[in-house]
Amino acid sequence: MKFAVQLYSVRDHIKNGDDLLDILGKVKEIGFDGVEFAGYYGLSDEAIKARLDEVGLVAAGTHTDIKNFEEGNLNETLRFHKVLGCDRIGVGGANTATENAFAKVLATMGNANKKLEPEGIKVYFHNHQREFKRPLFAKSKATIFERLMEVCYLQVDTYWSFCAGIDNYKYLTENKDRIASIHIKDGVNEKPRALGEGECDLQAVIKGAKDIGLDWVVLENDDPSPNGLEDITRSMKYLKEHF
Repeated sequence: MKFAVQLYSVRDHIKNGDDLLDILGKVKEIGFDGVEFAGYYGLSDEAIKARLDEVGLVAAGTHTDIKNFEEGNLNETLRFHKVLGCDRIGVGGANTATENAFAKVLATMGNANKKLEPEGIKVYFHNHQREFKRPLFAKSKATIFERLMEVCYLQVDTYWSFCAGIDNYKYLTENKDRIASIHIKDGVNEKPRALGEGECDLQAVIKGAKDIGLDWVVLENDDPSPNGLEDITRSMKYLKEHF
C-alpha cells in the first residue's frame, strides 16, 4: 500500500508552476510515494513528469474539471495524463442538483470511463456528503453515488462518508471493485483536521483499505492548520504509526 497526498492540502504553498515543482520535493521528503494533483499551474506535462521522476514520486491521480472529460477535450486529457504516467483521473465534484444536470454528469463520466479504461486509465468521482443521498428528483431509490458507480469508479472520501452516516468498513468492502482510491481524512463537526486529531472512524478505514488490498491511500485536508506542510507532516506520522 502506498501513500499519496492531494495537493489541494498544500495549496497555500503553491502560487505558480515553480511553487508546484518545489512542493513536490517537499512532499517526497515528508515521506509520500505519490501525489494527486489539483491543477497544473500552467506547467507542461513533460516538465511535471521530469520533476516527478527527479524526486521519485508517482502521479497517483488528479482532480480535474468535468469539462475535461467532455468529448471534445477527452483526447487531450488522455494524452496529458499518459505523459504523466497517471492511471486514474477524477473529478472532485460536479453539479448533480437537478435531473438534467445529473444526467449530463452520468453521461460525461460514463463516456469518459468507457473510452479511457481500455487505455489503462480509470475515471473516478470524489464524494462529499450529498453523494450518499437519494436526489429529490430521482424516481428510483438509488443514491447519487450508486448511480455513478454504474458508469465510473469511485474515490471514497472517508471523512465525508463518515459525516453522511456511512459505515466506512462496510462500504469499502462491499464496493471494492468500483473503488479507484480513497481519501483518508479526519475532522470534528464537519471541519477537517490532521489525522488523529478528529473523530472519524480511522481504524475502520485502515482495516477496510487493507482488507480490500487498496494500492493507493490519498491524504487530504481541506483546511490545514497552521499550514499545509505542517499539517500533512503530522498526518504522515499518523499513517506510519497506524498502517
